[in-house]
Amino acid sequence: MMLIRPAQPGDQDDIVALAKEAGTGLTTLPKKPELVAEKIAASCEAFGMSVDQAGPEYYLFVLEDTQTGKVVGTSALYAAVGLEEAFYSYKVGTVVHSSPSLGIYGRAKVLYLGNDFTGCSEIATLFLSRKNRGGNLGPLLSRSRFLFMAQFPDRFSDSVIAEMRGVSDEAGNSPFWDALGKKFFNMKFADADAISGLGENQFIAELMPKYPVYVNMLTPEARAVIGEVHDKTRPAVSMLTREGFRYEGYVDIFDAGPTLEVKKSEIRTLRKSRVLPTRVADKLPEGEDTFLVCNMEREGFRALLSQATRVQDHLVLPADTLDLLNINPGEPVRAVPVLT
Repeated sequence: MMLIRPAQPGDQDDIVALAKEAGTGLTTLPKKPELVAEKIAASCEAFGMSVDQAGPEYYLFVLEDTQTGKVVGTSALYAAVGLEEAFYSYKVGTVVHSSPSLGIYGRAKVLYLGNDFTGCSEIATLFLSRKNRGGNLGPLLSRSRFLFMAQFPDRFSDSVIAEMRGVSDEAGNSPFWDALGKKFFNMKFADADAISGLGENQFIAELMPKYPVYVNMLTPEARAVIGEVHDKTRPAVSMLTREGFRYEGYVDIFDAGPTLEVKKSEIRTLRKSRVLPTRVADKLPEGEDTFLVCNMEREGFRALLSQATRVQDHLVLPADTLDLLNINPGEPVRAVPVLT
């Protein structure tokens, strides 16, 4: 069975291996062991803290194969971005130029550099080992974060965002970066993106152009990828769209990938999840379904997929599910049907 839980120091080697497998696509999780150790330590501190409002806390979750004990996936939550390091994005806007005397009227798209998402919560670091892809493991990794947010809403902001990977080729080259960022940063796209993914964004303020960028001055290749996602990211976009996330015209400053956003209260999994007392059964009654289930703990958070049946105001679960969640029969869980 696969189990979602907070990352622990003993997971470091497995997480480093996953980061290396991800290549340039997992910029919020470094490949260097010492940096991964820092991420895990920051996450452990956040899970252990008592807070009543969103701050710079970082929560790192892992997907554990309970049969082997190996970590095969990661996902994360930033409680509030931009509070310690500026969080930059481009807003795609429109300007109008007209000359009534000449009878000329023109509209042009413009990119405005800003920090509009400061204070928003962010979902990030979603990655699943290639040999474990398929089925419901991707949604388990993604949606389990929303159960944690539902359980501890005061730890997160009212608005939630997700930066999606933009278009790049197999070598990691970005048409948007080549047309814009490369002109101001003396580094490769992957290097700049990796530095930004670590939260070290002062170099952006120092080097990025401060004035609006007219899109029609960029190359056709760059214009074509603004707001578009990498082919490998499309399943994640579909998943988040079903959860209520929408593209509202903000893009990443490096590869122009779209930033999706949603109000926390409108996230589908969060909104439809229910807290129910449990019952245990060696054999479930007919009509069983698959549920995404989590316990009510913070530091000891556990989530998994399980066959279950809702009977009146109880959720009937197999005994091994309760064991993995570290709860006793009768104790409550938060649950949502997978197909909901």
